[in-house]
Amino acid sequence: MKNWEFTKIENSKIRMDGWLTDIMGLVEGGYIYSSLFGYPDKGPKRYELILSMYPHENFRTLTHIDVYMEDVPGATVQSAKFLGEQGINILNSVSLNGISETVIIWNIMCELNFAGEGDIIKERFSQLKAAEDPSVSLIKYISIKPANIGRMFRRESEGQTKEEIRRGSPITFRSGSFDLSTEYGDILSDVEGSEAMITVDPSSWLVSVVFFKKDTRLIKVNISIPDCPGAINTALEPLAGEKINIISVFSKIVISYQTMTLEVVADMKNSSLTADELRASLDGYLEKQNGIFRIIDISGLG
Repeated sequence: MKNWEFTKIENSKIRMDGWLTDIMGLVEGGYIYSSLFGYPDKGPKRYELILSMYPHENFRTLTHIDVYMEDVPGATVQSAKFLGEQGINILNSVSLNGISETVIIWNIMCELNFAGEGDIIKERFSQLKAAEDPSVSLIKYISIKPANIGRMFRRESEGQTKEEIRRGSPITFRSGSFDLSTEYGDILSDVEGSEAMITVDPSSWLVSVVFFKKDTRLIKVNISIPDCPGAINTALEPLAGEKINIISVFSKIVISYQTMTLEVVADMKNSSLTADELRASLDGYLEKQNGIFRIIDISGLG
C-alpha cells in the first residue's frame, strides 16, 4: 500500500485526499491534535507536523489489540462484549477477512487504564478459553501490545535529531483540510504554495506532514522496469551517481514476472543537472540495460 502523497499548501491549509482521510479515520468536524518539530541543517526536512486523533496525554495508555474470531454471525458482538467487560475503551478500529481462513481479524486501537493491564486481560481470556466458557466461544485468539506512539516524539528520528517546537491545541478538521494558521501561522509563515509530503501510519492512526527546506529541488520520476531481481537497483543507480537523494520509493507489479512500475520522489539539491538533463541522461543509460526500461514521466514538484 502506498502510504504517502504530496500536497501543495494553499491558503495556509493542508488538503488531504479522501483515501487518506478514510484510512486514518479523519472525520469532518472532528478534533485533530498536533505537534510541530524542527530539524537541523542536515537532510531535506525543515519541519514535521504530527497529526493525531488522540490527545497527547493519552499516548502512554494507547494499545493495539488484534482479535481473531470465527467468521460467523455474532462473533464481533461477542468480541466487543468481552472487551467492554474488561473496561477497554475502543477507539479507532477496522476489521477484515483473514486470507485463506474462515476468520475475521479486528484491528483495534484502544485505551487501557494502566500499564500492564494487557497481560491481565490476556490471562483472563486464556482462563475462559480453557474452561470452554461460552462468552468467548467465537474468539480464537487475542493479541495485545503497546502502541508505542511516543516513539514519534523522540528527539532521534531516522538518524536525525529533531526538536519539538510547539504542541498545538486541537483544531477542527473542516473541508478535508487542516488549518496551519490557527496554531502555527507565526512559525510556518513562508510555506504558502510549497509542496509538503503527507505520510500515514495506519497501525498508529498518525499522520506526518513534512515541510522541506527552501533549497530542496523535489522531482518525481516514474519508470517502467522489468519484474526481475536487480531491476530496481539498475534503475536507481544513476540517481546516486548524480548525488540525487531519494526520499520515497513506490513499486508495483503490472504484469507478473514481466513488467512493474517504479515511482520515485527525490531531492536534486546537490545535483548539477536540470530535470530535462536528468531525463536525457536516464534515457541514454536505460537504453543500454538488459530488459525493457522506459521512462514514463519526470516532473518537478513545487
